[in-house]
Amino acid sequence: MDTNEKKVLLSIQNLDVVFGRGKKAFKAVDNVSFDIYKGETLSLVGESGSGKTTIGRAIVRINPCSAGAIYYDGKKISGKLSRKDDREVIRKIQMIFQDPAASLNERATIEYIISEGLYNFHLYKDDKDRIAKIEKIVKDVGLLPEHLTRYPHEFSGGQRQRVGLARSIVMEPEFIVADEPISALDVSIRAQVLNLLKKFQQERGLTYLFIAHDLSIVRFISDRIVVIYKGRIMEIAETEELFAYPLHPYTKSLISAIPIPDPIIEKEKKLFVYNPSELHDYSVEKPSLVDIGNGHQVFGSPSEIEKYKKIRFGE
Repeated sequence: MDTNEKKVLLSIQNLDVVFGRGKKAFKAVDNVSFDIYKGETLSLVGESGSGKTTIGRAIVRINPCSAGAIYYDGKKISGKLSRKDDREVIRKIQMIFQDPAASLNERATIEYIISEGLYNFHLYKDDKDRIAKIEKIVKDVGLLPEHLTRYPHEFSGGQRQRVGLARSIVMEPEFIVADEPISALDVSIRAQVLNLLKKFQQERGLTYLFIAHDLSIVRFISDRIVVIYKGRIMEIAETEELFAYPLHPYTKSLISAIPIPDPIIEKEKKLFVYNPSELHDYSVEKPSLVDIGNGHQVFGSPSEIEKYKKIRFGE
């Protein structure tokens, strides 16, 4: 994507999300800021408990923001909204959930599950138009029209995730938060779901926030990657830039954990374990997220940033 044509669709600014109160308060997301450009796939990567899903759920207004703000198309969408604005946000921003079983109503038919958004926002002329829309989307995600009368428990995990995808896409959103949509699926099915996401993006000009814990998967689908650790951003860069020059030790540890499809090399491979207390001393110099050039941002103290610049640009 050409830099001049980039338009910020979603902007997260100094976001904090805190759960609990007083002594029991836990800060899940700590001063997070990044932009997502229209038409791109930005991946949010980190281990379990790093705050990825919390950010995704804050965007779709499930988790309230404790501090900071979220802007969509220049308008603030965090905090209180009027009913009209709230409905507009729900229609334009959809979420695909991690667990395809838990996110579908077991008592409803597939037809009703996919139609629910259409009913709520009356996005159809008449019943014939609604059924035509549903049948088209069901075919687009690789299911059959006869599946519409069935219930979620009659489907495999991969098929359920396709239903979840159809439910989001039928609303004709502009932005989709895909929260680990393939982590519960078999490897062969994962590629099919990723290809579907790419196909919809090309056809409909969708923008994705793709949440994952596996860097090898996001390499295939993302334009840029945000690496997050314990609620703080460690590194942001374009996909190939990040794989060519992983600067932060946490990013290096995630890349070292990617399995190699050769048993001999895999057996001899040394895993890099990230231990912040051993690697950083922030008692003297305070760390911050700094753009070192080429759109590459790294979290570190001033002396660490100088070191990263030398590694990246050989100065």
